[in-house]
Amino acid sequence: MTTLGRFFTNTSKNLILQVCKAEASLHVNGLNRLYSSGAYENIKVEKKGEKQNVTLIQLHRPKALNALCNALITELGQALDAAEADADVGAIVITGSERAFAAGADIKEMQTMNSFPEVYNSNFLMNWDKVARCRKPVLAAVNGFALGGGCELAMMCDIIYAGEKAQFGQPEITLGTIPGAGGTQRLTRAIGKSKAMEMVLTGNRITAQEAEKAGLVSKVFPPDQLVDEAIKTAEKIASFSKTITAICKESVNTGYDLTLAESIHFEKRLFHATFSTHDRKEGMTAFVEKRAPKFKDC
Repeated sequence: MTTLGRFFTNTSKNLILQVCKAEASLHVNGLNRLYSSGAYENIKVEKKGEKQNVTLIQLHRPKALNALCNALITELGQALDAAEADADVGAIVITGSERAFAAGADIKEMQTMNSFPEVYNSNFLMNWDKVARCRKPVLAAVNGFALGGGCELAMMCDIIYAGEKAQFGQPEITLGTIPGAGGTQRLTRAIGKSKAMEMVLTGNRITAQEAEKAGLVSKVFPPDQLVDEAIKTAEKIASFSKTITAICKESVNTGYDLTLAESIHFEKRLFHATFSTHDRKEGMTAFVEKRAPKFKDC
């Protein structure tokens, strides 16, 4: 290679290295900003767990009982994007305060909308599904009120833990409207048609204990232990292969919209796909060798 050729080769390598370092720095700095206390006005975000592998997102509009305004939903989406981009994070916990997870959507925002074209053209509620679209497992830790949009937000999560005094409800009928972010659909799939219909048509609430019995909630804890218990579960999930947990989540969620035969076929294909991963081989090898697996998320 000529001297000029070596110069351009070395220059290219150095330039690529500098660009990579700059991109990595921007990525890390961007994540740090999104985890900083000053990055948001309506939520608080921090990393939790012994290995700092859990993102905790706390809805924080205490005067409004965490009513879900557009600004809060936007910030929640940004925090979820940051958690998705953070290679160290394997699971996410969303919570509110002890008094309210979220008492509903912000009625003052909706009250000013007076026509179908206005609501339709503004894509109102379009960003709410970001929780459901998140590839990493999301847990809801629900204390107090989870009403209307708050109940719908909890149902977008993969697992719901509740404090003993939590209340769930879809009171939209009392406001002259219907649930618009999944309340008539996810609730029916979670607890069955009759119970869901009763809640939607009457606006009646159910307790944490009733929600657990109905299958809406996985576990119930004392209010002061709820978030810690959710973080413990999130830590356990985060300890496994992120690739495999994402595949597990996709299999369960996709199966909801398929027939049993179709969903079993889909599951089998995903199961077969895991055999091309390092983590499937490592997990089985570690089991045979009676040691802890060392997953690489690939």
